[in-house]
Amino acid sequence: MSKKYALATIVVATLTLVGVTGLASGAGAATSPPAPLTTSPPACPPALPLSASADSTTATSVTFRYSLLFRPPCGYATPLTVHLFTSRDDAAQWRDPVASADTGLESYGYVVVDGLTPDTEYWFRFGDSEGRRDPYIVGGPARTQPSPVCAATATIGSGWESGFVATVTVRNTGTEALDGWQVSWTWPGDQRIQSIWNGTPTEAGGEVTVRDAGWNSRLAPGGTTTFGLLASTTSVPAGFTLTCGR
Repeated sequence: MSKKYALATIVVATLTLVGVTGLASGAGAATSPPAPLTTSPPACPPALPLSASADSTTATSVTFRYSLLFRPPCGYATPLTVHLFTSRDDAAQWRDPVASADTGLESYGYVVVDGLTPDTEYWFRFGDSEGRRDPYIVGGPARTQPSPVCAATATIGSGWESGFVATVTVRNTGTEALDGWQVSWTWPGDQRIQSIWNGTPTEAGGEVTVRDAGWNSRLAPGGTTTFGLLASTTSVPAGFTLTCGR
């Protein structure tokens, strides 16, 4: 065999081997599993997912107004829970909540936390039914009203087409002597005071305040006093709601 023929044979064999190897590699790559698809979490709007504020208070309760702007994954799941704390530090650290209440399933509305201590400041935070704690709102303080020191009730006596007579009873509901009291109410219609006894009235439109007459200002715990009034009206009311205080 000549040297030229032997060299040509080696070159052809080498090219053939390279081609087969390349085809085998290509076939192997074609049968490899595709790379898994990755998905990005949805982009959440640059806004707070929840707004809340203390709306009103009584001596033993606080009513909160809330509005849920987003639900998961960008917000919270209902029902929400409002937690109350007796200091801002405790609220900031979610430490030692003293009361709580759950909202309904609505995205907005009111929630009342009851059984609270009169004349006390509370801070509040919200969480949701899946254990999420809102990191943004540390609200407060919301102060409950002082305990009422007195109560007043009205009894309508005789009435006629253009007027009526009413007697109001004032009672000290506290544990200490009450030195001075006043009773307020709003007339439900066109009623107006014509005369009054055992009290000193101030009337502006339908708003009425009657203060003690001086000699009947002091009431022992559980003690009572009364004042009476003659009112004009075109419709005798069934009653009217009174507020009593100092």
